[in-house]
Amino acid sequence: MTILETTHTGAEDVRWDLSDLYPGMDAPEIEADTKTIDARLTAFDQAYRGKVAGLSAQAMLSALEEYEAIQEMVARIGIFAHLTWVTDTTNPENGKFLAKAQKQQVEYAQRMMFFQLEWRAAPEATTKLADDPILKKYEHYLKVTRLLAPYTLSEKEEQIITELSLSGASGWNRYYSEVMSRSKYEMDGQSLNQGQILKYLYSVERDQRQRAADVFTKGLHDLSHTTTFVFNTLAVNKRSIDKMRGYPSWVASRNLSNELDDADVDALVGAVTSRYDIVQRYYRLHKKLLGYDQLYDYDRYAPVMNEDWHVHWDEAREMVLSAFEKFDPRMSNIATRFFEGHWIDAALAPNKRSGAFSAGTVPSAHPYILMNYTGTLRDVMTLAHELGHGVHQYVSRERGYLQASTPLTTAEMASTFCEMLVFDAVMAELDDPRVRLANRIEKISDTFATVFRQIAMNRFEDAMHTACRTEGELSKDRLSELWMQTQRVMFGDSVTLRDEYSIWWSYVPHFLGTPGYVYAYAFGELLVWALYARYQNEGSGFSGKYLEALGKGGSQWPHEILAPLGVNLKDPTFWHEGLSLIENMVIEAEHEAEALNYQV
Repeated sequence: MTILETTHTGAEDVRWDLSDLYPGMDAPEIEADTKTIDARLTAFDQAYRGKVAGLSAQAMLSALEEYEAIQEMVARIGIFAHLTWVTDTTNPENGKFLAKAQKQQVEYAQRMMFFQLEWRAAPEATTKLADDPILKKYEHYLKVTRLLAPYTLSEKEEQIITELSLSGASGWNRYYSEVMSRSKYEMDGQSLNQGQILKYLYSVERDQRQRAADVFTKGLHDLSHTTTFVFNTLAVNKRSIDKMRGYPSWVASRNLSNELDDADVDALVGAVTSRYDIVQRYYRLHKKLLGYDQLYDYDRYAPVMNEDWHVHWDEAREMVLSAFEKFDPRMSNIATRFFEGHWIDAALAPNKRSGAFSAGTVPSAHPYILMNYTGTLRDVMTLAHELGHGVHQYVSRERGYLQASTPLTTAEMASTFCEMLVFDAVMAELDDPRVRLANRIEKISDTFATVFRQIAMNRFEDAMHTACRTEGELSKDRLSELWMQTQRVMFGDSVTLRDEYSIWWSYVPHFLGTPGYVYAYAFGELLVWALYARYQNEGSGFSGKYLEALGKGGSQWPHEILAPLGVNLKDPTFWHEGLSLIENMVIEAEHEAEALNYQV
């Protein structure tokens, strides 16, 4: 790994090519597909409306195959519009195209929903059809769909909810994303976007970290009227829909979509919050390594080496692919296609969406990855993470559109695993004990952000939705109070959270776009620590079973997919296994620090 003396990353021209979806926004193929969808929807309605409960197994198979094919065509247009928009969220043509696609998706969803509604409403005897061998391919989809039967409304009510989503949750989420993408933060004579200003929280210069945190805080306060209103509006929207559907709690719908029992989620949250002592132990070590008397919120990601590491894009590619190759050549071969096929958009660009994601798109195409590559070692790990998602999405395509995607919980089992592969590969090349300790600290920091911080954010979500339902509209100060309460209990006295940090709830998009999402990160991270321990014990014999599990996508219950890998998600003590492994990594860092004469 090379330490470069320039911030030129090599990713400046790494932009994705979406032509495997459509050649462009004005492509005639889009209009042709739109007409085809309309005709097939009309025929589907005529063939199956009012008849779902009486279908034979063979007739149900034919219906599901057509239903899936139409859904994929609809999704292809929608995902193309979304991926076009995220690379420049301020382009009015992109926004117009996205709005048109979303409107079409709503109309199509309204016309197709009768099929799911009739299946959910079918008599219990009819639902045993899902066990017929003819329907084996769709068995899990049929059973999962039935889980929502108690919370399903009439077709007319469902159509109204779907219609209003454009001006409701979907519309407000788009507005929030555009506001945050447009926002600029002035620092050292530069006008920075969110991703760029937050990068300075990883600076070796403490003064630079503090100034970046303060500049970002000021920007969030400037936006606070908007963000507070959006948070309240979407919380009320969720409360209303949950009430109409009869969900017993704010998170019940998320647990169902993740195919988890409430008790399983409570066990996860309880296990993590019971080990906040690991967080406090780590940050006390971090403080010693930095030589500080006090660690502040802007110091949480401070590196313990005084060099900035810049990894060229080409080297990052080689690091990731070689680590994948060592695990299993099939994984490396699939990941290589992302680079050679221009399936990655990594360049920094004005008004581009911040962060990173891998979009699974549709089985007849392939995934696309978005990230903002700045050349840090953390960005290399992000590349590994998103390629893990991409490999997972690629190998699960054979399950078809209805079952290729996984619940959010098991969606992280490939991404975080791939991070671990690359981390170990990097550590194997490092001889300097100080550099090894610095990289271990960075890995622990990222792990804590994924496990403990996400559960602390889940606790904020829980407090926010509970307060919204008992107190009514929440002020900025009330939201900030809930935020600080849930964050302070995690850090204890190991980190001093300044009052400035109280507004930082307002930049987390998951609270709005996917309520209840964040605990899935902790679920996935702890799951991967357990899986990785099994890989280290089994060696090369593990990769085949692992890739087979990834290839199942969402076609089985999560605990069934993971059982062949030696994981029992139904064991209430399972989560403590992963937490103990994380604690051991902190202990290992302490020993390394002691060997370097740090007073731990």
